[in-house]
Amino acid sequence: MQDFAALLDRLILTPSRNAKLRLMAEYFRVTPDPDRGWALAALTGGLDVPSVKPAMLRALVAERIDEVLFAYSYDYVGDLAETIALVWDEGGGPTMRAAPAATNGSNIPSLSAIVETLLASSRADGPRRVAAFLDALDSDGRWALLKLVTGGLRIGVSARLAKQALADFGAEKVDGLQVNEIEELWHGVKPPYLPLFAWLEGRAEKPVSSARAPFRPVMLAQPLEEGDLPGITPDVYAAEWKWDGIRVQAVSDQGVRRLYTRTGEDIGDTFPDMLDALDFAGAIDGELLVGRRAGETIEPGSFSELQQRLNRKTVSGKLIASHPAFIRAYDCLVDGEEDVRALPFRERRERLEHLVGGSLAGRIDLSPLVAYDTTDDLMEKRSLPPVPIIEGLMLKRWDSVYEPGRPKGPWFKWKRDPYTVDAVLMYAQRGHGKRSSFYSDYTFGVWKRGEGGDELVPVGKAYFGFTDDELVEIDRFVRRNTLNRFGPVREVTHSAEVGLVLEVAFEGLNRSARHKSGVAMRFPRVSRLRWDKPPREADRIETLEALLEPWVDEAPGMN
Repeated sequence: MQDFAALLDRLILTPSRNAKLRLMAEYFRVTPDPDRGWALAALTGGLDVPSVKPAMLRALVAERIDEVLFAYSYDYVGDLAETIALVWDEGGGPTMRAAPAATNGSNIPSLSAIVETLLASSRADGPRRVAAFLDALDSDGRWALLKLVTGGLRIGVSARLAKQALADFGAEKVDGLQVNEIEELWHGVKPPYLPLFAWLEGRAEKPVSSARAPFRPVMLAQPLEEGDLPGITPDVYAAEWKWDGIRVQAVSDQGVRRLYTRTGEDIGDTFPDMLDALDFAGAIDGELLVGRRAGETIEPGSFSELQQRLNRKTVSGKLIASHPAFIRAYDCLVDGEEDVRALPFRERRERLEHLVGGSLAGRIDLSPLVAYDTTDDLMEKRSLPPVPIIEGLMLKRWDSVYEPGRPKGPWFKWKRDPYTVDAVLMYAQRGHGKRSSFYSDYTFGVWKRGEGGDELVPVGKAYFGFTDDELVEIDRFVRRNTLNRFGPVREVTHSAEVGLVLEVAFEGLNRSARHKSGVAMRFPRVSRLRWDKPPREADRIETLEALLEPWVDEAPGMN
């Protein structure tokens, strides 16, 4: 467990992608089975411990430390796992004291012992066993344990990056190994991945995935740069709209139906209505959207409407009816049982049209191609898309194969230029991980006419876009200008004369009845600190409302 704790500590303090890869590859090299397999599961988000939940941890620590003291500590540290790890009292009461404390030697539990014990525990046994493990570990080990069981690592490592490190480790024994080969196996192997590690170390043959409807690594686009424009012509590149939903891969294979995100996460349980609609044989790439019923037609809704259905373990029939899901298809990966990824896009498009045309469920349609003669035509269409849920354009070479990763040249994305607005910082909250000591999550607002005169109304929240030096500046401002505290949140001075103006960039707006301002921003981020600008000169809500005007409320529907 201590080695895993050391790995997490190093990863969170290492900004370099290549350095993170080396750290994980070395860990896989020197750590025995099954510890490294459980570590891999944690790093890729594949470890779920039902017997341990955050609410249970709060109740557990309440038996060891005064609740007010813990609340102050949590407010200062800003991270639940780190706070518990630091304040945990090993001399707790007899009802919770389930094992002697140990800080070194063989008495320290291994990663696999912890995981396998907790996976076999009930909700009733979970607290007692967690308390015993916390007693047996030092503060670093406790922190790693709590991050592990709650699934909130926040160490700057994506599932894809961890798999890349696994491929780097395996390349020493498996010639020509690429991460995509591991991606295609992934849903056919389970933690702690003993057959997978045996293959990567040259001790066994490659595992045979028995999984039906497997995930296939997605092809991604490069941002279009000015120097790429001369090569964009209708005979070389097809153009289509870039829809503002979430990229998905829908697979139907011999009665097994699955819906994956672009990173390979299976989200079928969240969208059972979409699984029911996969009445074809094959695999398609597309954009998942939700819409509104208009008779027999579904009209695409905004991304904020899609968010109502994301990240839910269960979904009610009422929500399915009010927010029906559908897929706007981009590409065909498998037609029947034939893998067509090596065919040129022109032929895959024909396969896609045939596949979608045969679907009778009415939940899959084609993303239409955009006709153009010159790049000036495309530029005009990009700047004035027909509906607000379009982010820009996708440009795909007619002769491009479906190549996993982000190759340069075959596909480009040409997003609309971001909008900007000057807003006033209103509230700040501590971040997580390496930002847990800084106020790095910011709520900002613009001016609106109220009953008593102008007032600031929140319009968004951002936690990136600024440099490390700017983070220090903002954190200092927050601490020196705090008006009120609400748990981990601080209200910051924001009058007409005193406050901090932030230039905020965002991709688009949606009308929102849930927000006092009436609008919700898409992908807001801080683009500049306006120390030179007094808060009274920040933008007004009318500026944002005007941005909604060019967009019509209706969007092309599907039958």
